[in-house]
Amino acid sequence: MSEQVRIRFVLIRGGTSKAVFLRRHELPADPVLRDRVILELFGSPDSRQVDGLGGADILTSKLAIIGAATIDADLDYTFGQVSITESLVSYDMNCGNISAGVGAYAVDEGFVEPAGDQARVRIHNTNTERVLLADVPVVGGAAAVAGDFQMDGVPGSGAPILLDYQHTAGGATGALLPTGHESDSLDIPELSSTVEVSLVDIGNLCVFFPAAGAGMTGLESASTLTGDQIAAVGAIQDAAARSLGMPTGGLVPIPVAVAAPASYTAFGSGRAVGSDQMSLLARVVGGRPLAMHKAYPGTAGVCTAVAARIPGTVVAEVTAPSDGDTLTIGHPSGTMPVWARVVGGDGNRVVERAAYARTARRLAEGYAFVRRSTWEG
Repeated sequence: MSEQVRIRFVLIRGGTSKAVFLRRHELPADPVLRDRVILELFGSPDSRQVDGLGGADILTSKLAIIGAATIDADLDYTFGQVSITESLVSYDMNCGNISAGVGAYAVDEGFVEPAGDQARVRIHNTNTERVLLADVPVVGGAAAVAGDFQMDGVPGSGAPILLDYQHTAGGATGALLPTGHESDSLDIPELSSTVEVSLVDIGNLCVFFPAAGAGMTGLESASTLTGDQIAAVGAIQDAAARSLGMPTGGLVPIPVAVAAPASYTAFGSGRAVGSDQMSLLARVVGGRPLAMHKAYPGTAGVCTAVAARIPGTVVAEVTAPSDGDTLTIGHPSGTMPVWARVVGGDGNRVVERAAYARTARRLAEGYAFVRRSTWEG
């Protein structure tokens, strides 16, 4: 008998991230054993993930578990953030970049039947128990790859997949504004101060705060963010979690520092990004351990855009006026356009649009291997 067990996988880049896609029924049913198998598959914990498929970066150590739909949708999708430094797979949030990959995967694997050159995929994200919509362009019955849509943080161009999160409000807390307020003052003992924050729950639960509240400018990149700033962000995240009666030390609420538009040089490309090219600056410092995202998470993008459309939030206060639904977020690698529309007010708000575009591409498929001793526990 072989010392190793093989398991089918597909590696897909979705937006600015990459994930290993696995089928739910091909994994161990026991959650503890399942996660032990996943950690070995990724080579975690190890800073290089040299003995597995992980990419040694928060954006490339991601997992998508796919299964038959358990509600009125086309498929179930569970997102997992596989830690690089700990023996931990976190399931307490969704990933908007990988959601684009799920749309492409659903077409290629036959979960939906394309209608001509488009396929609408109803994705049941089990992390948030919400259904999001993915409109996937199709060529020859498969998810399209070639196109002229460009996104900062990914070289080249591709076919755009439109993701709409308008029906995902309240996925973590049951309400778009979990506290019932546009903004709240949180006491942060570690900072010996109070920080004004906005807690918004659509796509993923986020806590927004002025960059200055964590000693930041909003222009930071992964290489310039300091340990003191990371500690300050962590303190704000923990205080926000406690205010909602949630455990601290998790992935949510996702901490987002916001500031008024300003010019900077994009990470990676070295491109000059002018203040007139964006509606606001935003930096996500997330994951476990906390680290600056090199680009911008899709779910945080829709949450940011929706928050910007709600007067009185800390996001709206720094957002430049704009016409129509389009809002552009300035992030470390460049800019991200998001389309958001919110109507009503005073506890009666309805999100009519919360969408963005991403590209996705299947990179590899085949069999990965884990030790039989791990698989059998």
